[in-house]
Amino acid sequence: MTIILGPKTALVVVDVQNDFCPGGALPVPEGDTVVPVLNKYIRHFEATGAPIIFTRDWHPPDHLSFKAQGGPWPPHCIRNTEGAKFHPALVIPVDAEIVSKAETRDEAYSFFQGSDLAEKLHKRIRTLFVGGLATDYCVKETVLDALKHKFEVYLLTDACKGVDVKPGDSEKAVQVMVKAGCKPITERQLQKQ
Repeated sequence: MTIILGPKTALVVVDVQNDFCPGGALPVPEGDTVVPVLNKYIRHFEATGAPIIFTRDWHPPDHLSFKAQGGPWPPHCIRNTEGAKFHPALVIPVDAEIVSKAETRDEAYSFFQGSDLAEKLHKRIRTLFVGGLATDYCVKETVLDALKHKFEVYLLTDACKGVDVKPGDSEKAVQVMVKAGCKPITERQLQKQ
């Protein structure tokens, strides 16, 4: 299967932020290894003029997912901090779109949650290619929401890493996404138009 990119396709890079990479407040094991692979995808999409969207957690200091508020996670990706910045080696094109999520105290693993983004994207995009961090949380929820909103979705299996709170969580997440209708692919399967 060879995928051809075009004007109705978009790349969605999910939460490749310092706090989710080694040395961060909530590191995904080997989370930084997705960066060089994502940069290859970014070059493919840039070459075709297809949109590239970067999502980021942009939490207030009292976000409900934090342990101090009864949530499961340590404080992470607090807006305007070093931890919330994108990984320094990640290529961010000048015309890329940046979508902040979970900006209020409520949780939002998917960048569609609590927004009219699906409606806006449908006006110009039919197919989404999704990769980033973490496979078993924000990537999974973004993919599942995209499918619910009737987008065609490709999961970039070589450009995702998971938290694996329980061993095998990431593998199970991929199975759930594929069963829901997304198509798993790797960078080799892309072809410039």
